[in-house]
Amino acid sequence: MRSVKSSIEVPARGLGLDAGGTQTRWAVADATGQVWAEGSAAAMSGLQLGSAEGDAALVQLLRDIAHALPGPVAGVAAGITGLDAAQWPALCARMADAFAVPLPRVRAMSDIELACRAAYPQAAQGCGIVVYAGTGSIAALLDGDGQLQRAGGRGGLIDDAGGGHWIAREALRIVWRAEDEAPGAWRQSPLAQRVFQRIGGSDWSHTRAWAYGASRGEIGVLALAVAEAAQGGDVQALDLLQRAGRELARLANAMTRRYGQQPLTLAGRAFELHAAVENALRAELPPGTAVHHLTRPAHHAAAMLAAQT
Repeated sequence: MRSVKSSIEVPARGLGLDAGGTQTRWAVADATGQVWAEGSAAAMSGLQLGSAEGDAALVQLLRDIAHALPGPVAGVAAGITGLDAAQWPALCARMADAFAVPLPRVRAMSDIELACRAAYPQAAQGCGIVVYAGTGSIAALLDGDGQLQRAGGRGGLIDDAGGGHWIAREALRIVWRAEDEAPGAWRQSPLAQRVFQRIGGSDWSHTRAWAYGASRGEIGVLALAVAEAAQGGDVQALDLLQRAGRELARLANAMTRRYGQQPLTLAGRAFELHAAVENALRAELPPGTAVHHLTRPAHHAAAMLAAQT
């Protein structure tokens, strides 16, 4: 029997990665944006390329994602936290190998650049600003030359105010300063009770072992305890989340002063913690600023970009 070749062509599908300090989200989509599969994996960072151990863990993570894919992909696009432009070639080579994709069809960028491209697909000067608040915090836009311009994003040791790691660190500071003044004060503090519940104990030994043994992303998850306390009416927790919102507004306003008033898109899980974060941010913005939320997930946008590439 003569075989008949199907006239129906399967559209090329790309793999998109959005890697942050808490997790890596991936999606497979075609050039129209239709998503065929998606999932999540462990956190990934460009900082891993700085050590042999981290590099090996990154390669294994890419292989794990490759094994989870429903089939081959034609291209890869990835937004990675902590990634410098000098690291792009090394990361692209590892992704090309892990996903069996020709190197010219692999594209790497920072996670905030990916967020900008997801928020404003026809990116050009004046399109808009993105404030991203996940584990860390940053504001950015793509200028008329397609170059990323930014404010913030300096890491937890320097700033990252308003992000999950900063919120968690501030909560621990509040709780333990209160204990310095009055040992046992945590019993009357819903914020402290929520924090200690997640840490696993109220002794300093519990906090010390947890805080100095956890990753930046794991510490950032403690921001959920702050949100829970705020939902229960804790004044300190609510004030902390409002401060986070004002810090994020500072980033947006810094970009506005440099590039003029533009639409603002909010992205990142910090805005999902509590309405107080966004409300405090909006109160600090220039009157008339159009504020939106990122509606297209960054890993979906990356997958579509990979398929188009």
